Amino acid sequence: SLHPRYGPFGIPIQRNTTTTRAAPSWASGCRTRHGPAATSTILLPVCWQTTVTAENNERMVVNMTDGQQKTLYSERYEHDACGIGAIVSIDGTASYSIVNDALSIVEKLEHRAGKDAAGETGDGVGILLQISRDFYAKAVEPLGFTLPAARDFGLGMFFFPQDELKRNQAKKMFEVIVQKEGMEFLGWREVPIDPTKLGQKAIDCMPCIMQGFVKRPKNVEKGLPFDRRLYVARRVFEQSNDDTYVVSLSSRTIVYKGMFLVEQLRLFFADLQDKDYESAIATVHSRFSTNTNPSWERAHPNRFIVHNGEINTIKG
Repeated sequence: SLHPRYGPFGIPIQRNTTTTRAAPSWASGCRTRHGPAATSTILLPVCWQTTVTAENNERMVVNMTDGQQKTLYSERYEHDACGIGAIVSIDGTASYSIVNDALSIVEKLEHRAGKDAAGETGDGVGILLQISRDFYAKAVEPLGFTLPAARDFGLGMFFFPQDELKRNQAKKMFEVIVQKEGMEFLGWREVPIDPTKLGQKAIDCMPCIMQGFVKRPKNVEKGLPFDRRLYVARRVFEQSNDDTYVVSLSSRTIVYKGMFLVEQLRLFFADLQDKDYESAIATVHSRFSTNTNPSWERAHPNRFIVHNGEINTIKG
C-alpha cells in the first residue's frame, strides 16, 4: 500500500488543492476503464490536475504546470528490450535437436529484434552452444591437424580484419601468445559462411570469421583451470591487438553471432545447419539496440551471458 502522503515513485500528494474542472474540448475520445464517469476529482501528485468527463466514459489527466496538455505517459519509463531464449537437455544428452530448437526460438523473436529502415540488416543475433568435439574433429581433418578428446582443447571464435596483412599479423600474434602461456596452438579454420543471405550494411562491415584451436597442457586440469589459462591468453591478445575481436575462447562453449536478422543466423553459418553438430545446451539472443549503433561485435551472446534489458540505459 502507498504511504498516505506519497504516491508512486515517492512523489508527494496534495490532497486539499486538487481542483475539479470541466472537460476541455480536446478531451473527447479518451477512454476510461473505470465505468461511468461524471465530472469529479481524482487524487494525484501536486504537479498534476485531473479532468474527468462523462462523455463516452472517458477520462484524461492533464499536466497544467507548463501550460501544455499531456497524459501521464512519460518517455522516462520507456525501455525496449532484446529477446532471449534458452533450451537444455535435462539428462545432458547432446543432440542436433537442441541446436535446431534454439534456432527456431530466435527465429520467432523478430518482434524483439531491431532492423534498419530497409529491413535487410538486423541489430544482431547469436547463439551459444557447447563445443561439439566430433563435429570439429571432422571439420579440421582436411586442415592437417587432429583434435584431442573433448575439453582437452580450447576453441576460439575470432572476428579478424578483412585486410590480409593485418589479419595475418593478428593470427601470428595470437599463436605467439598461446605459446608464451605454455599451451600449444593446433591450427586455424575458416568458418564456412554465406554472405549472400545478409543485407548490404552487414556485408560492408563484415569481419573475416575464423576459429583457432589450442591444446590443453598436461599440467593443467580440464574445466576451469584450463579455461582460466585461455582467459589470460585472450586478455593479453586483446591488449596487444586493436583490429581483432575475440567472440569466445573456451574449452566448453562457443558463440556464433553477427549483425543479422533473426532468420539469417541459421542461413549464414553452415555449421549450424549440419546435423552432426550436437549440444546439450543452447542460449539465443535477438538484439534491440536503443542507445548504441549495431555492430558485429555488439551482437549477443557475450562470452558468458546474454541480457535482454538496457542495463546501460541512463534515460529511456
